[in-house]
Amino acid sequence: MDLTGKTAIVTGGSRDIGRAICVKLGALGANVVVNYFSSEQDGKDTVSDVNAAGGKGLAVRADMTKQEDVERLVQETRTAFGNEIHYLVNNAGGLVARKKLAEMDLDFWNKLMTLNLTSVFLAHKAVVPHMPSGSAIVNLTSLAGRDGGGGGASAYATSKGALMTFTRSMAKELGPDGIRVNGVCPGMIATTFHDTFTPDNVREMVAGKTPLRRQGGAKEVADLVAVLLSDASSFVTGANVDINGGLAFS
Repeated sequence: MDLTGKTAIVTGGSRDIGRAICVKLGALGANVVVNYFSSEQDGKDTVSDVNAAGGKGLAVRADMTKQEDVERLVQETRTAFGNEIHYLVNNAGGLVARKKLAEMDLDFWNKLMTLNLTSVFLAHKAVVPHMPSGSAIVNLTSLAGRDGGGGGASAYATSKGALMTFTRSMAKELGPDGIRVNGVCPGMIATTFHDTFTPDNVREMVAGKTPLRRQGGAKEVADLVAVLLSDASSFVTGANVDINGGLAFS
């Protein structure tokens, strides 16, 4: 796989899976725009990793739930690397908190939908007009989108399930323009997400139920994303690809 001269935007690219994706694309020769929101230093550190891997990195702060921020991100990308944007990886999102139905209010529900779904819609709207034929998009969904998620994750799981459907819809809509759209559905991946929201005993239990008997790594997700972006997957679109060590099958 060779992405030399291609330009990629990775939302939520400053840490964990997002950082691993940025570094992988850099190692393949891409120009990588590292989107971050809350941590400028993490964004700068990821750019350093991208450059060290052989790519060209640029960190851009943007709130992906704000249309004006998303449009500015796209403009800064085009100013730095040229008018065409070849790859979009929608990784920004999160669980925020575990809340059961009785604990949730409408504001919390709307926050999760905006963070995990509307942000991806806004990114598509802003980036797709600048994508030539042969471009590709990967949306980071979740195993939760298939199985409903763990306790208190119903809003998160619903947003990710909707994102899987949006991925299929965009594959149909953008395919005639030569743009592929796929999703990646991680299971238990060793990241700060699970450090924050999943107790150690639950992680150990899930790993014990997984045929490969372990959690996944961010680099493994990044490798899959790179394959789906590249011409190695030139006839793959509309797929939501599981990466969970065999814990669940689609």
